[in-house]
Amino acid sequence: MEFDYLMTVLLSSLSSASILLIATIGLAVVFGLMGVINLAHGEFLMVGAYTALTATQYGVPYILAIPIAIVMTMLIGAIVEVLIISRLYGRIFDSMLATWGLSIVFYQLAVLIFGTVTPGIGMPDYNFKIGDYSLAGYPMLMILIAILMLAFVYLLMTKTVYGMKARASIQSPEMARAVGIDSSRVNTLTFAIGCGLAGFAGAVLLPIVPATPSMGFAFSIKAFLTVVVAGPVTLTGSFLASMGLGGGASLTASFLTSAAGDVFFFLVTAILLWRFPLGISAKWRRKL
Repeated sequence: MEFDYLMTVLLSSLSSASILLIATIGLAVVFGLMGVINLAHGEFLMVGAYTALTATQYGVPYILAIPIAIVMTMLIGAIVEVLIISRLYGRIFDSMLATWGLSIVFYQLAVLIFGTVTPGIGMPDYNFKIGDYSLAGYPMLMILIAILMLAFVYLLMTKTVYGMKARASIQSPEMARAVGIDSSRVNTLTFAIGCGLAGFAGAVLLPIVPATPSMGFAFSIKAFLTVVVAGPVTLTGSFLASMGLGGGASLTASFLTSAAGDVFFFLVTAILLWRFPLGISAKWRRKL
């Protein structure tokens, strides 16, 4: 096998795994810190994509449309947490049902407002070559963006006052309230941040995955399974699960077919959940 071809396949697989990680981090934060499985995560990703697309159609540069998408999804996420999620803590199946219903509402609203087909913004025309093979530059940029997202969430949760309050609120709610931490406000902000990360993912992936009402479906199932496989160690577990599942599926698809890649993803997921029912990180000492 040619070295150039092997490097091309490996970089493409790493890019695919990074895209899965970008789409997953917001869900991992909400699940890891709040114990809430947000089944509307894919739709928040879709809202971010449509917000960025609409902003560019009004003449806003794409790079500035991304923070607009983050703010919009954070705002919607905060409203959803106050009106719905805050009433369902400790009731995981009820919260799953509520967010699943919310995802249907978002989907139908997107169909009514934007229709079933919307124009994309086009991928930046930049390629680089490895021998005789060429790779699109923008998907490769997702590798760096995934690393920056991980670093951002890690620093946010470990080096800021909010991060300490968020971890205290989930690890010992009674003690957190006793020392004056407003757990409800912290939970609202945490859910909003998770939704903002989903909005960022939708906006930054817009040149690769055009905005459509159903675009969230393409990510929500795999993101959900990745988070479940990752287990309670939010960042490290999600990173390893995304690299293993996403990268392995992409490698399999490169050498066989895309269907074989999907089979790999779901088969390995089933094996890991059978072997580690609480996730691969359930017995790790590290908790972030």
